[in-house]
Amino acid sequence: MTAPHLRLAQDPHDRLAVHRKDDAWLAERWADESSRVLVVSGTRVQPVDGRIEWVAPSEAPEGLRVLLGEREGRAWFAVVTGPEEAKGDASWLPLRGLLPSLSDDNVTVAPLVLHALGLAEWHFATRFCPRCGGRLEATAAGHELVCTQCGKAQFPRTDPAVIMVVTSGEPGAEDERCLLGRQAVWPPGRYSTLAGFCEPGETLEDAVRREVAEETGVAVGEVSYFSSQPWPLPASLMVGFVARATSTEITVDEVEIEDARWFTRAEMREQAESGQLVLPGGVSISRSLIEHWYGGTLPGQW
Repeated sequence: MTAPHLRLAQDPHDRLAVHRKDDAWLAERWADESSRVLVVSGTRVQPVDGRIEWVAPSEAPEGLRVLLGEREGRAWFAVVTGPEEAKGDASWLPLRGLLPSLSDDNVTVAPLVLHALGLAEWHFATRFCPRCGGRLEATAAGHELVCTQCGKAQFPRTDPAVIMVVTSGEPGAEDERCLLGRQAVWPPGRYSTLAGFCEPGETLEDAVRREVAEETGVAVGEVSYFSSQPWPLPASLMVGFVARATSTEITVDEVEIEDARWFTRAEMREQAESGQLVLPGGVSISRSLIEHWYGGTLPGQW
C-alpha cells in the first residue's frame, strides 16, 4: 500500500542548485516562454478553477524571481511579490487552503508548490540580519539572503518535528492498540497522532519519547523510523515514527492535548465508519502512520 502522504512528494524536480548564481543561465531560461512561473503574493497563491496556475515568464509580474528547478525538460520559477495584491481577496489561498487541490489533479506539481511557498514564507519572515539588524538582500535565485551591512549570509531554515503513532500490545494481534489524541479547539470526534518539535541537543527518537510522555503520560521504549514529509506551514519537516509504549495509563497535559485514547483496529474501523472518529486528511503523514498501523485504508477524513 502506498502511503497517502507520498502523493505530495512524487515526481520531484531537479532543483539545479548549481545554476542559482549563474546569471547568464537564469536569464536564458527566463527568456524561454516554455518556462513556467508560479505567482506568489506574500505567501498566497491564486488558483484558477481549483487548479494551480502557472504562467509564462512574459506574463509574470515584477517581484523576486526564485528558481525552483527543472522538470519535464523546462525550467520552473516562482515570482514572489508583496502581500498587497492578495490582501482582502479570498481567492488567494495559503498553503493549507491549497492542499485539497494539490492532492488531486495538481499532485504532480506539489513538490514545486511546496518549494515555492516554503521559500516565500522564509522571505516573508526573514526581514533583517539577526546578527546586526542590517538590511538583507536576496541572492542565489532566492535561496540565500546576505546582509548589506555585515555580509552575514542567511539560508532557509527547516524545523524538525516528530510525529508518531504509538502502539501497545503484540504487533498484529487483535487486541493491539494505537494511541491518538485531540486538541480542545478541534471539532468533536477529531483525533490524530501525537507530534511535537525537536529541541536543541535532542535526538529525534528522544523527542518522540519526551513529547508522548509530556502530552499523555505514556512511556515509550523502541522508536522506529517510518517516513518524512515536508510541511512548510510555515517551515517544518515532519519526521514520522512508530513508537512502542512501555506503559498504557494516560494522563493528558490538558494544555496541548485535551483527550487521548487507545483504539484497537476494530474500534477504529467501527468509529470511523459511524463518523464518531474523524481522522486526518489523506495527504498528511499522520494519515499514513495511522493506516500503516491499521493495515489498510479507513473511511472519512478532516
